[in-house]
Amino acid sequence: MRVLLFCLALLLGACSPPAKFNGSDLKNVDWGRELALTGHDGKPYGLGSFKGRAVVLFFGYTQCPDVCPITMGGMRELMATLGADAQRVQVLFVTVDPERDTPQLLAQYVPSFHPSFLGLYGDSAMTAKVAAEFRIFFRKQPGSSATSYTVDHTAGSYVFDPAGRLRLYFRHGETPQRMAQDLKRLLAGE
Repeated sequence: MRVLLFCLALLLGACSPPAKFNGSDLKNVDWGRELALTGHDGKPYGLGSFKGRAVVLFFGYTQCPDVCPITMGGMRELMATLGADAQRVQVLFVTVDPERDTPQLLAQYVPSFHPSFLGLYGDSAMTAKVAAEFRIFFRKQPGSSATSYTVDHTAGSYVFDPAGRLRLYFRHGETPQRMAQDLKRLLAGE
């Protein structure tokens, strides 16, 4: 009887649906596979540059008044929440404002949130290509002068597993704790 109950428990466990992630599941999308930009350190990067690490990818700009600094602060909190696992996670900040976000500015801004964070940039054409690949919306909104504009942009973050596959999307405002739960699962091979 015990053997029968044990086998029944195993069978029921095997039939249960896989655990759900907090973020939106993107594992079956056919986009978000290409990224070729330059880091604020002057080196070229693609998604393959980070194999073996989970990657969190956010599109923003350094002069963003609210969403970007809030998101980057949340990424800093995410790294603290991950503890030792943070060493296996790379946060990437891709600028959607290549006119103003110079490598020098990105090198000051991005690591100010965490020393391991990397800012990525390209010229206008490269930025548009990467944004299209990731289904990112961005558009300049005029300001009081030619250089005081803002940029409306998609505010979520993408997550890649350590094998380099796009897996999740987190909407703006997702808590670092819930993101950390998902990242720990991806780092464990789920």
